[in-house]
Amino acid sequence: MIRFVRVVNAADIPSDRGRLVFAEGWTVVVFKVDGVVHALDDSCPHAGSSLAAGKLEGTFVQCRAHGLRFDVRTGRMRGAGDGLCAKTYPVQVVDGEVAVGIDSGESAESGGTVAAPTQVGTSAPQPGHRS
Repeated sequence: MIRFVRVVNAADIPSDRGRLVFAEGWTVVVFKVDGVVHALDDSCPHAGSSLAAGKLEGTFVQCRAHGLRFDVRTGRMRGAGDGLCAKTYPVQVVDGEVAVGIDSGESAESGGTVAAPTQVGTSAPQPGHRS
C-alpha cells in the first residue's frame, strides 16, 4: 500500500536542480520541470552517487560521478532503452505541499515504484503518465 509522506513545499524546489528530501528512511530527490514535480531515488543506479548533486538539463539529470543522464519523469537512462533506470516515486502536490508515495510494505533497501507526477497545485496524476 502506498502512503504519501509530505517532504517539501513546492515553492522550495529550485527549477535548475533537484532538492534532496527524506521520506521514512528513503533518500529522495525532487525536481520541478515545467511546473510538474517528479521524484527519484537519490542513488544513481550505476554506482550509487547522489543524483541531487547532478545538473538538471531539461528533463534529464546528469550524475556527477560518471555523466550518465536520467529522465526525471521516467527514471530511464538517456539512450539506454531498457537499460539502467533510476527508481521513481509517485508524487502528489496539494495546496503547494509535495508528498512522495512510499510503499509501506517495502524497506528502504528493497526496490521501488513507478512515479505518476502531478502538476504543482493539483492532487491528481497528469494524463499520459504511467502509474
